[in-house]
Amino acid sequence: MLARRQRDPLQSLQRRNQELKQQVDDLLSESRLKGALEASKRRDIYQRCIQLKQAIDENKNALQKLSKADEPAPVGSYDQKKEEEHNLLDKLTHQLQELAVSISRENVTETGALTEGEDDDSSAEEDEEEEEEDEEATSGEYIAVGDFTAQQVGDLTFKKGEILLIIEKNPDGWWMAKNAKGNKGLIPRTYLEPYNKEEDQESSEEGSEEDVEVGDETAEGAEVKQRTDSHWSAVRKAISEQINTVDVLTTMGAIPAGFRPSTLFQLLEEGNQFRASYFLQPALTTSQLAFRDLMWDAKTGSIRSRPSRVSLILTLWSCKMIPLPGASIQVLSRHVRFCLFDGNKVLSNIHTVRATWQPKTPKTWTFSPQVTGILPCLLDGDCFIRSNSSSPDLGILFELGISYIRNSTGERGELSCGWVFLKLFDASGIPIPAKTYELFLNGGTPYEKGVEVDPSVSRRAHGSVFHQMMTVRRQPQLLVKLRSLNRRSRNMLSLLPETLIGSMCSVHLLIFYRQILGDVLLKDRMSMHSADLISNPVLATFPKLLEQPDIMDALRSSWAEKESTLKRSDKPLVVPVFSQRDKELLKAVFLLVYHDCVLPLLHSALLPPFRWAEEETEAARWKVIADFLKQNRENEGALQALLSPAGLHEPFDISEQTYDFLGEIRKNAA
Repeated sequence: MLARRQRDPLQSLQRRNQELKQQVDDLLSESRLKGALEASKRRDIYQRCIQLKQAIDENKNALQKLSKADEPAPVGSYDQKKEEEHNLLDKLTHQLQELAVSISRENVTETGALTEGEDDDSSAEEDEEEEEEDEEATSGEYIAVGDFTAQQVGDLTFKKGEILLIIEKNPDGWWMAKNAKGNKGLIPRTYLEPYNKEEDQESSEEGSEEDVEVGDETAEGAEVKQRTDSHWSAVRKAISEQINTVDVLTTMGAIPAGFRPSTLFQLLEEGNQFRASYFLQPALTTSQLAFRDLMWDAKTGSIRSRPSRVSLILTLWSCKMIPLPGASIQVLSRHVRFCLFDGNKVLSNIHTVRATWQPKTPKTWTFSPQVTGILPCLLDGDCFIRSNSSSPDLGILFELGISYIRNSTGERGELSCGWVFLKLFDASGIPIPAKTYELFLNGGTPYEKGVEVDPSVSRRAHGSVFHQMMTVRRQPQLLVKLRSLNRRSRNMLSLLPETLIGSMCSVHLLIFYRQILGDVLLKDRMSMHSADLISNPVLATFPKLLEQPDIMDALRSSWAEKESTLKRSDKPLVVPVFSQRDKELLKAVFLLVYHDCVLPLLHSALLPPFRWAEEETEAARWKVIADFLKQNRENEGALQALLSPAGLHEPFDISEQTYDFLGEIRKNAA
């Protein structure tokens, strides 16, 4: 007897798609015929929605992997047939999503009614089922669907099938969990599924082959499981727990499926260790007896220049094809945050550059716009990067983000619109060339793999070469340029800390701070063992300017005006032949400008507190700053403004004007 001929790959997939279509149609018909469904029936239909959605995702993945070369015989209109199958699967997904959302709304409405006391005469059995369901929802127990090994300190290692108790759910996808032994740590939520003891016992007896395949794929695949069901996870949570804001926005279609809460913004909010002010402070050696990155050169009478492994200038050119959020949220800021990264942890401060855009081309972001006067450092796309890390995987992590406010609730938040990692060294340890790089963005978080920013524009394009080229052009991308250093730039950057990222427009001010730091801590100290407080307002307050860029711009403007009045020979700062006398004169003039400009603004009662991405606050602050600078120019100094009855200033303690470098080190270490 002849063996039965196997179906062609595309033909087999078409047959499975038709079977799925029939199941979806039956489910929709059942939900309509039943009218007002009971709670148990709704849960049953909801679970079937999830199962069908998983089957559709599997067919989508299989369809994307198919190619014409897989067919044993020629197939006419192959690309057209694939496109038709893809459209069918998208349609089925949309139908299931609408059904699941409607069911979740009914459950939420019923739960709210019961909470308010409008309880009907339901049976005792239904009450028991609801209580059991509530216990499962609040217990926080999840089962691991794959093995995970800790990537850094603070992570929790676990094995497939292990039951974990979730203590805290963070919006970045890393949850705090505790295992059966009592060990705590962070774990990726994409490795977890809600744990139900009764269903677990039933499934263990039946031994579902599909579950085994999914688990093995997760364990043997990438570090973090691909999160293709972000909007479905929001629907799944609607019944049992409070819905995450980002999942709600994704479900509503307000943001693309690849958007996530901003990882780098959350790191900035955690504390001081990822801010520029932290890395600007001098670091002590292991013995705690000397400074590691601040040394005095007796020959030049200045701090010693220190080369670093990475010292370069980065220019942000533009961002293209960035998906637009929906009308339900208002975008307050578009920006790029970046830092040094080795694949596991952040190794530098997180620097932010705000982007501009035009209404005619809202998907294109640009940097360093043409403005009247000086360019604000927040908009400056030219940045310096320094690092002495020896990691072979050292690179730059870019995260495109938006600050938003929800029109319906007024809730504010930070979203990541995609991320990309540019490795600075090749496999041989040779630095990558200085040129322009076109970087395609990934969706999700830096700890998720295989997530696309906008799944509707897939990178895995099929069809003709022209079609693939057009698809690539629609991909979200970031254009950056790495620039090699000339002699002057190299001399300037070598005076900065060995690890720091910042704007090129403020480098000369950072160097003044470092020179004054060297004078106070190395040159003028009576005893190197002295740990007394140092009375120096500049050292005490300058790091605050890195977190208030508008005051930094005020200092830049004031110094530029003062510098224009100096003699030509007084202007250079880092030229080797520069005399010690002229250096001291420059520092003295800088100190006068700083005291006339920065200190009155920092203590002004008229200046509103700095708040990120609040347009009204930013405009009010800049008006106060501009008026103050105008008075300074007219009165040739700040004394008259300080003595004026109209000038209001907050009182301060003398300790606020003293610099305690040991206290700064302890605070940063904590």
